[in-house]
Amino acid sequence: MTNALETLITEHRAISRLSGLGLACAPEAPAPAAPPMLVIRGLGSHYGRIPALRDVNLVVGRRQLIALVGANGAGKTTLLRTISGVQKASSGRIEFDGQDITPLRADKRVRLGICHAPEGRRVFGPLSVEDNLHLGAYCRSDKAAIAGDLERMYAMFPVLEQKARLPAGTLSGGQQQMLAIARALMGRPRLLLLDEPSMGLAPMLVEEIFSAVTELRKQEITILLVEQNAHAALAIADRAYVIETGEIVLSGSGKELLDNERVREAYLGI
Repeated sequence: MTNALETLITEHRAISRLSGLGLACAPEAPAPAAPPMLVIRGLGSHYGRIPALRDVNLVVGRRQLIALVGANGAGKTTLLRTISGVQKASSGRIEFDGQDITPLRADKRVRLGICHAPEGRRVFGPLSVEDNLHLGAYCRSDKAAIAGDLERMYAMFPVLEQKARLPAGTLSGGQQQMLAIARALMGRPRLLLLDEPSMGLAPMLVEEIFSAVTELRKQEITILLVEQNAHAALAIADRAYVIETGEIVLSGSGKELLDNERVREAYLGI
C-alpha cells in the first residue's frame, strides 16, 4: 500500500529483530520477526455521505500499548468501532494476525480475540455486575477457566466483587468503567480496544484506571488505547498516533510525541 505504512511495518520488524539479539559468543541467526498484531491499510468509513475516516494507516505491534490521541470528533471512536466491526469500513483493509478481517461481523472478530471496552462504558444496567462479566465470556465454553478469570477480575477491581450481586446500573461512573474493562478482559483478548477509559472521571479514579491499564501492559496484552487525556496516554505508550478530522497526521513513540511542539500546543496545553 502506501509508503508510510510499509515504512511503519519495516520499522516494527527491525525493532523486533534487534530486541531478540543476545550477547553470546556464537550467536544463532535471529528468528523471523512475528508480523504485527494489527495492520490497517487505507481505511475509510462514512456516516451516510459524511466521511469519518480517510485513508488511515496504522500498525499495532504484538504486546505493545498503542495510543491514539486527538480532539473530540477527530475519528478516534469511529476507528475503534471499525476495527471491532461495529462500524462498517467503506474502503481499505483491516488485517488481524495476518488475516483480512474487513468483511467479518463483529461477533466473529470477538472470537478471534478482539475485545472492545466502548466509550461511555455501555454496561447492561439491569443485570448484575457478575452477569455483565459472564457476558464478556459469552463465546467461551471453558467453565473452569472462566471462573478463574472472574476471580482475577475481582482481584484487579475489588469493588466489583463487593458489588457483584448488584445491578450494574447502580455503580458509580468509575466503577462502571472498571466493569467495562473487566468485561472486555473476560473475553481473553489478544487485542484490547480501550475507548476513553478516563472520560468523565474524578482525578483519583483516573489515576486508578491508568494504573490498571499500566498493569495490563506489564502482562503483555496488546492494547490500542483511545484517550483524550493525551499526556497520560502518551506517557505509557510504546507508540502513538495523532488523528485529526479522520486522518492520521503524526506518529512516533510516546516520548517523541510528548516532546513534539505541535502535540504539546494542541493537546497538552503547553
